[in-house]
Amino acid sequence: MKNHTLILLLFILFMAASCSKATKTEAQKPNIIYVLADDLGYGDISSFNENGQIKTPNIDQLANAGIKFTDAHTSSAVCTPTRYSILTGRYNWRSKLKSGVLTGKSKALIPNSRTTVASMLKKQGYHTAFIGKWHLGWDWTLKDEDSFGGSGWDFKDFDNIDFTKPIKNGPNELGFTYAYGHSGSLDMAPYVYVENGQVTVVPDSVTENSGKYTWWRKGPTSKDFIHDDVTPNFFRKSFKYITEKAKDNNPFFLYLALPSPHTPILPTEEWLGKSQLNPYADFMMLIDAYMGQLTKTIKDAGIEENTIVIFTSDNGCSPEADYGVLKAKNHNPSYIYRGHKADIFEGGHRVPFIVKWPKKITQGITSKETICTTDFMATCAEISGYKLLDNEAEDSYSLLPLFTQKKLDKPFREATVHHSVNGSFSIRKDEWKLIMCPGSGGWSFPRPTNKAAMDSLPKHQLYNLKNDPSETNNIIAINPKKVMELKTLLTKYIVEGRSTPGTPQKNDAIDFDWKQVGFIE
Repeated sequence: MKNHTLILLLFILFMAASCSKATKTEAQKPNIIYVLADDLGYGDISSFNENGQIKTPNIDQLANAGIKFTDAHTSSAVCTPTRYSILTGRYNWRSKLKSGVLTGKSKALIPNSRTTVASMLKKQGYHTAFIGKWHLGWDWTLKDEDSFGGSGWDFKDFDNIDFTKPIKNGPNELGFTYAYGHSGSLDMAPYVYVENGQVTVVPDSVTENSGKYTWWRKGPTSKDFIHDDVTPNFFRKSFKYITEKAKDNNPFFLYLALPSPHTPILPTEEWLGKSQLNPYADFMMLIDAYMGQLTKTIKDAGIEENTIVIFTSDNGCSPEADYGVLKAKNHNPSYIYRGHKADIFEGGHRVPFIVKWPKKITQGITSKETICTTDFMATCAEISGYKLLDNEAEDSYSLLPLFTQKKLDKPFREATVHHSVNGSFSIRKDEWKLIMCPGSGGWSFPRPTNKAAMDSLPKHQLYNLKNDPSETNNIIAINPKKVMELKTLLTKYIVEGRSTPGTPQKNDAIDFDWKQVGFIE
């Protein structure tokens, strides 16, 4: 009898342990890997461009295994502002940076008091890591605190940085448990890696390069910072991180911010000439190959089923890719869209956006809903069970309903605001897009600096993207009601400090007169 009782007791304990394990597995929060390419165009991924000439089989496979968004946008048409919005869920122009980008020596843009995706997920039990290009400023230790020049490219300023001392107000202070990367773009000095706040190797030389595709600005360089190897290095670091964290019971968040295919365009020797187009296309193929290795690393680690992988770009392709050469070989990095990096036109901010999550997302879905890179934070909040406060993620909508194909009774976003390099605004609602400036607001013709062209154009532009996706026919003169509707909504979003439902918030100063810039009559 005793034996029967003992067997029954052991059976009950075994079943209880099994149920507990199943419940734990079921409730396990997903790992999140966000891969942000730099200056990669919408048309550079072949699954987004039926006429594309760059082969990207691994990224295409990622899209086939999850959901592909064909109407995804960055909050800005240039680097720094978009990165701000990804990490904060807040439009970049609400910050103190109203136009342009930061440099490699710029001070921190995001205050430590603001919640980021990383700090929020850290509270939710995630191990958080940043690997790559930061470009959001951090505070170098200076030899003379009163002398550091302005925001320009004065080489003498680097003499004032004490590279032996820790940086302050960097990724670690914004919620990243582990951080490894460089301060600005790959063409912006100083060329040093910083790991958890400390320069890995103090720079002992100065480098610069002036090649057509391969140029970078003059600046101090560390022995361990090899320009050609920076992208491969970040991928290798990521593979190691994923493999190690897969062994833990806690979920992880990896923000892998690539410095490529931004200048300097540096495909390794193995990839030179592989595309038969130009070095930019070669560099794209290198990125695709490493994305294949990333996917394999996740699978080999046994965590593929409940790991979210997001792949996108921080803005459209740069003219440094040489559109002329690529066009001659039938490739357009902007696909059918007008403009490129820096522009208010679609080519400046419409980007490929792919999400793979086998546990939740059915394979091979395409979504035409308009989404924005600001939406990442609200998505992570809902996935991790965090309730956002009114002063957090003011412009972020959770993508989870789109992942699970939930039927919506209205458009996913009420409207989306775009921003160009010179600070020009546009607003998109349904198929309508109102641009609050003449010309590109960026680097393509007609440029803001071309006074003759600007004076000859209407002050604003209105396009119907459903009928005119290439923005060739400005119909502002015949749609006054639509213009007023969009102007009013844009003004509301700016004045109220948010574009999502909630208590109005304050911007970090918007110092222009609404009537003067034509937002309201």
